[in-house]
Amino acid sequence: MSWIEKLYETYNSCKSNIGNQNENIPLLPLCHTTQKAHIEITVDSDGNFKGASVVSKSGARTIIPCTESSGGRTSGEAAHPLCDKLQYVAADYKAYGGNKEPYYNSYKKKLSEWVILDRHPKVEAVYKFIQKKHVIEKLVAAKILHTGDDGKLIKQWTDKDIKSPEIFGILPGKINKKGEIENWQADAFVRWIVQIPGDPQEHVWTDRSIQDRWIKYYLSKKTRTDLCYVTGEKKVVTEQHPAKIRNDGDKAKLISSNDMTNFTFRGRFSNADEACCVGYEVTQKAHNALRWLIARQGYKRGDQAIVAWAVSGKKIPDPMQDTLGLFAEDEMRIELTSANSTAQSLATNLKKLIAGYSVKLGSTDGVVVMGIDSATTGRMAVTFYRELTGSEFLARVQGWHESCAWWQDYGKDKETKSPIRFVGAPSPGDIAWAVYGRRIDDKLRKATVERILPCIVDGLHLPRDIVKSAVRHAYNRISMEPWEWEKSLGITCAIYKKYYAERSYNMALEGDRRTRDYLYGRLLALAEGLEGWALKESREKRETNAARLMQRFADHPFSTWKTIELSLAPHRARLGGRAVKYLKVIDEVMWSLKSDDFISDKPLSGEFLLGYHCQRKAMFTKDDETEEDEQIEEQEK
Repeated sequence: MSWIEKLYETYNSCKSNIGNQNENIPLLPLCHTTQKAHIEITVDSDGNFKGASVVSKSGARTIIPCTESSGGRTSGEAAHPLCDKLQYVAADYKAYGGNKEPYYNSYKKKLSEWVILDRHPKVEAVYKFIQKKHVIEKLVAAKILHTGDDGKLIKQWTDKDIKSPEIFGILPGKINKKGEIENWQADAFVRWIVQIPGDPQEHVWTDRSIQDRWIKYYLSKKTRTDLCYVTGEKKVVTEQHPAKIRNDGDKAKLISSNDMTNFTFRGRFSNADEACCVGYEVTQKAHNALRWLIARQGYKRGDQAIVAWAVSGKKIPDPMQDTLGLFAEDEMRIELTSANSTAQSLATNLKKLIAGYSVKLGSTDGVVVMGIDSATTGRMAVTFYRELTGSEFLARVQGWHESCAWWQDYGKDKETKSPIRFVGAPSPGDIAWAVYGRRIDDKLRKATVERILPCIVDGLHLPRDIVKSAVRHAYNRISMEPWEWEKSLGITCAIYKKYYAERSYNMALEGDRRTRDYLYGRLLALAEGLEGWALKESREKRETNAARLMQRFADHPFSTWKTIELSLAPHRARLGGRAVKYLKVIDEVMWSLKSDDFISDKPLSGEFLLGYHCQRKAMFTKDDETEEDEQIEEQEK
């Protein structure tokens, strides 16, 4: 139960963030949840209808009071005590065509009990209004909801000559038996505005007095106590744990014991409390903190979510980010993306960045990295969990980004159209893409990310099969778009360099490295550069032979080199004396190869890509890189 204890501590450390409306998903108060509202109804202090409006999608998320059962409901009678769907708040739901079981009486009873014991004027005003039993009638009269000729709410707008009303644009669409999309108005969620003279806070969902008084009222009703397994103290315990951890529609739970027929706990324990007994306040705070952290700083992909946080609430670097993302809010980002950026400049800037975090975090502050995932819609599991001190965590993040640094080229930004280039480490998600390509499915991506995460957080060795698969994928150049291959090449070089850290590969061209695979990589880059120059001179728009034969070259370097070298003859003739600089370096590299290594047709390792990339980078100046961009754009056309 360590994870729930740390989240409980985190919530207590971050109380100042509770209910912050500036955040997309705020840190929730106890006994509260969030829902996306569709309609807001305005009433006065006597419960008289004053108006209504459709809620915009951007402002739909609403903090609402909830009970233990309503907070985790999937269907049924568990009504929220104040804001809810028309199915609950409208007594005339059935009269206007509602096709589900109406729960107005359950909602009214729950609201009346709160009003009798607490007497909050705004809650009383809502109670007076719903007692009049004309909620939908008033919404139809205000032209918020719309009926057909039969007086029932319509499921879709069919008049093509008139623009569909707002309500149909914000309701979630459902596909009917005919394959048509329906926006069923009776499923609308309602929130309240109460106008009281002298009270500027009209919105009930932002009124802290309502929130505080609901918490006090609801906790006073809970009397069952037992030993809390988290705090070791006797506390008011919970029967149901919160859902909606990853998003508003998330029904999966980390702790669940409501299955009384199968073997969730039976066979080992006689009842659910023997398996796990957690205090109500503890589980509410822990789950609210986890939801807030995932939305604020977590990595989410499908059902997988990974988040790192400091228990104190202080800001820490995200281990799931690439180096560019790590510097996203820092002025050092400009230097990172410069064409002249080097491994040395990256190391210097990383030290400055980590030092900044160290000053605020403290070496002994607790840091937690946690991953969750679900195999079904109702059950979720913790797939990764680590507790570290602040100094350990920062040192490992810094070590990853330094040891896995390489030139990265991710194509162009979709919005600004500017190139995304930087020196640094790729993210785990991008590594998974480089290993399996664009057709990677979510299941394989999740598994790969989970295997890479310990390499960052625990400093473990990268899995050999991941490195080998990335190398094979990078060899297959002709199967990818130019920008895809450039991205794959940079990521593969980064993880190969990381895997063979003992070989001390440099990002700069190593003229004194005499290994066979590295030198063969340099040869291919030189041949490609020479042919590419000649093709540009003759305005030919095609790939070079070196590019087309890359995979074959990696498998059979000596025999393929003979083909590539012979194909360079017409290009050497076309360039004449200008080709001397290339030919001279080609000769130097060939003379550096031992004769036995040169004539061997044994397949090349991933080191070949490092030699290729370094040699190609060394051939281009800043101006040449602009020309190279133009060549890539021509190929993409």
